[in-house]
Amino acid sequence: MFHGQVSLTSGSVARGMLTFAIPIFFSNLFQQLYNAVDSLIVGNFLGENELAAVSSSGSLIFLLTGFVNGVSLGAGVLVARYFGARDEESLRKAVHTTVALGIAAGAALTVVGVILTPQILQWMGTPDNVIDNSIIYFRVYFMGCIAVVLYNVGASILQSVGDSQSPMRYLITASLLNVVLDLVFVAGLHMGVGSAAFATILSQIVSAFLAFRKLSRSTGAYAVHWRQIRFDGPTLRAVVAQGLPSGVQNSVISLANVIVQANINAFGSQAMAGCGAYSKVEGFAFLPVTCFSMALATFVSQNVGAGQVDRVRRGMKFGVLTSTVLAEAVGVAIFALSPLLIGLFNDQPEVIAFGVRQARTASLFYCLLAFSHCCAGILRGLGRPIVPMAIMLAVWCALRIAYITVMVRLIPDIGVIFWAYPLTWAVSGVLFAWYLFHVTLPSPGGGAQRKLSSGAH
Repeated sequence: MFHGQVSLTSGSVARGMLTFAIPIFFSNLFQQLYNAVDSLIVGNFLGENELAAVSSSGSLIFLLTGFVNGVSLGAGVLVARYFGARDEESLRKAVHTTVALGIAAGAALTVVGVILTPQILQWMGTPDNVIDNSIIYFRVYFMGCIAVVLYNVGASILQSVGDSQSPMRYLITASLLNVVLDLVFVAGLHMGVGSAAFATILSQIVSAFLAFRKLSRSTGAYAVHWRQIRFDGPTLRAVVAQGLPSGVQNSVISLANVIVQANINAFGSQAMAGCGAYSKVEGFAFLPVTCFSMALATFVSQNVGAGQVDRVRRGMKFGVLTSTVLAEAVGVAIFALSPLLIGLFNDQPEVIAFGVRQARTASLFYCLLAFSHCCAGILRGLGRPIVPMAIMLAVWCALRIAYITVMVRLIPDIGVIFWAYPLTWAVSGVLFAWYLFHVTLPSPGGGAQRKLSSGAH
């Protein structure tokens, strides 16, 4: 076991999961910080329209990168399963197939993103005073997005074998570099919104390089050997079977969010800037959600591979409870501090008003968001990625779009859009709770199955 690696199949469940999850928390914290830095610096040094161009970037970027990142997440679950079962040959094949898939997908994503950006932005109804800057920002970003994909692949492999500290260090390094480059390019040299995207890409290149340097120097079966990077047919099918549902889920949900963003765009650039600023603040509420969702997927997968069903149950209970409590605490803080937090991005009263209104609609319901994401992580770890995909596509995509499409026409107020999120979080939470109450876990040795409800509820 190398430096930073945590054993998830032995010892205290709470200590092991916290030791693993806390670095993921700080990784996501610094990821969110350097996402927010673009908006902070652009909003304060370039102006409201430039802030709208950068702040509205999240939904479109995630639409195009979410599929690849979802597949990487699913592949990581497979790596964790082989690692927990100590199946070194399958582990090696899974690692190298995942890297090959990441390289191919990153290259394809670059081409698609650069070519389709103008068309997608027009389809989203981006205002004329924003669209030129948005096209510049997105095209620069996608020219280097292969680095984003490869970092996520490398980090997923490291986390799947119990090392969440190394990705944390690499993201901290990238975040600090991004701050410096933003200040130089945007605040110092006044190079415009494209330079903010360029700073992000340079930072991601550094983090991807560090992740793969760590993997290539490892002596474990999960080490990356560049000459062995290729597609192994059976392994690729297993990676796709595990990762494709998560990738489809991410992409279709992001498509729904792009449609939501298009509805927000109809209220003008001030609404775009205010809601974009809120999205950066909201990202901090996702920190306990994301870190425990990822930790649960890895914890459950490793322990299922090791045949330790009781640890799976205890880990599920601890992870879900901790994540929902922390997410709600963050939500209460955002509710109270939203005028100050939104004002950091732009001092226009109208912009702040839009952001605060969205924050105070959604923030007290973050516990519901955390519950759904943790349940999705558990089910991915159990090898059932189709279930969270089905629930989230039905609720976070189809129901959310239907609700907004109907209600905005009946009540032409932006608050109707804001309520789409807590309402759909609640519905998905009910469905996940029902499913987990009835789900069964594999017994050690692959024998009879026992209901989860007998130990976790």
